[in-house]
Amino acid sequence: MEVVITALGPDNVGLADPIIHHVTGRGARIAEIQMYDHDEEHLFAMICRIDIDAAEFDPLQDAMRQIGEHTKLAIRVWSSERRPKNPRLAICCTYIEHTPRAVLEGVVDRSIPAEAAVIISNRKKLSKLADEFDVPYRLIGDANGVADDAAMVAALDEFDVDYVILARYMRVLPASTCWQFAGGRIINLHHGLLPGFPGFRPYHDAYNARMLTFGATCHFIIPELDAGNQTINQRTFAVSPGTPIDEVIAQGETENEPKCLVEGVRRVVNREVYLHFHRVVARR
Repeated sequence: MEVVITALGPDNVGLADPIIHHVTGRGARIAEIQMYDHDEEHLFAMICRIDIDAAEFDPLQDAMRQIGEHTKLAIRVWSSERRPKNPRLAICCTYIEHTPRAVLEGVVDRSIPAEAAVIISNRKKLSKLADEFDVPYRLIGDANGVADDAAMVAALDEFDVDYVILARYMRVLPASTCWQFAGGRIINLHHGLLPGFPGFRPYHDAYNARMLTFGATCHFIIPELDAGNQTINQRTFAVSPGTPIDEVIAQGETENEPKCLVEGVRRVVNREVYLHFHRVVARR
């Protein structure tokens, strides 16, 4: 069984040792390990991907819980093989309805073989989706849409989420959240073709560059920005010269982005691809 262990907490000496010694003592093979020491924030972060016998998963969780209590680290133990046929999704959204709706419809028609565990939003606008699809809803934003990131993590834990789907969620996740769910558990839909058009206005940037081909990118979120290629899926569409920018955006948001995200999520929950270090690779 492939297992991902993440650890996050106040920096100190010897934090990684008990984790590494324990997993190797259980006969695990370490396939990936990354450690980061953020000196300015006095923060320690770690991800370790191991292969271990499935019977060891529950005892490993218990042991990591004890190590976390001793070291003051928030340690998570997760495996995509724990629920291989019906992983639990958190669908995070803000204003734009088409992308989260497409994921929810994909869950219903089983083009995405998963369960919609919760809808999380920093705005009230899309709460109607929760009622329509009979999915629990958590509002984590204040009156100005500023997200309570601790409340998001609490909701993810409350609903035992496997994958976090950012379906045009208009907030940047803090590094602490990214670390706690590292290892290919956070999937984002960017409304532009990466790496050419990053940022908050990729349609406008591509339009101003006189492009006739526009697109969207579904990719994994990692704590360290610009660390490699995390693209899961890209989808494009072409327009005729002189097409107004409003029509370009409308076509992208209503048709292209939803299809791009649904296919990307499908690839991940079907375990066709995964994140290894900072690269997306196909499973053999």
